[in-house]
Amino acid sequence: MEYFVAWWNLENLFDLSTAPERPEWLQKKLARELVGWNAAVLDAKLDRLAAVIRRLNDDAGPDLLGVCEVENRRVLEKLLARLDLPGREYAIVHSDTRDQRGIDVAFIYDARLFRKPRRSHVFNHVVLKRNATRDIVQVNFKTRGSDSRDLVAIGNHWPSKLGSPLGSEPYRMMAAETLSYWLERIPARYGREVPIVVLGDFNDEPFNRSITDYALGMKDSSKVRSKRASRPLLLNLMWEMQEDGVGTHYYDDWAMLDQIMVNRALLRNEAGLQLVPGSCGIFREAELLKRGKPRRFGRPSKKLDREGCSDHLPIFVRVRKT
Repeated sequence: MEYFVAWWNLENLFDLSTAPERPEWLQKKLARELVGWNAAVLDAKLDRLAAVIRRLNDDAGPDLLGVCEVENRRVLEKLLARLDLPGREYAIVHSDTRDQRGIDVAFIYDARLFRKPRRSHVFNHVVLKRNATRDIVQVNFKTRGSDSRDLVAIGNHWPSKLGSPLGSEPYRMMAAETLSYWLERIPARYGREVPIVVLGDFNDEPFNRSITDYALGMKDSSKVRSKRASRPLLLNLMWEMQEDGVGTHYYDDWAMLDQIMVNRALLRNEAGLQLVPGSCGIFREAELLKRGKPRRFGRPSKKLDREGCSDHLPIFVRVRKT
């Protein structure tokens, strides 16, 4: 049994501009951004996203999908209604935060393959930058079946480089430190090592200090596999692709902002789940690109392209039950 695990930054998946559930502080914050963001525009955005998600995993759709830049659960439910894939029973884990732009991290999972996580198995942390901005969400999943396995998924959306890459770097380091703390805490909770997959839009690249020095994302799998490692190291699966000159986001040049990292348990097959070697990739279909770059959907208050999807490309990996 294999599980197709993916990540995608959905780029500003906002609810309607007139959404009654939006807090007043957020309505004021988004007032200019959401000019013209009506039902027809939202429907077009959802249709484009759903069309791509359905094509993942050889047109079978993902088994587990982490997403970010979603405003609330309601827009995710509208997205799920459009997926309509045979044999799928998608459900949502959404962490509602007070991010200053109202964009959250969430997971979409197939309830036929994974049990519904208990509330006590979902954790989130918001990085503070005077105001709440971006978040980390951990969900402790269990596969279904008599031979159930644990799989911890941690979705990340770290503070952006907007304004100053160096000036904002400490906030991404803070997020990375939080992630590393969680990775140390997880085995203590379970009493053993469990498979962990870390996904996200980190707004840094695999070689940046926040990833290498603080999140401990490594290029060398032997270091991560080693039982002698005293710290919770991760294997960053995007290193090889990055060296090929590709990326998941384009601004002046390609950048590998979206990444998947795995822990020792997934590499050594010590808990019934194992990384499928060579299975990590970037979904780079033509429909997602325009002039060789991610084709943004945008919004009416700026440049709207109804044939676009997102300014990020989806990434994926396969995990095998053993």
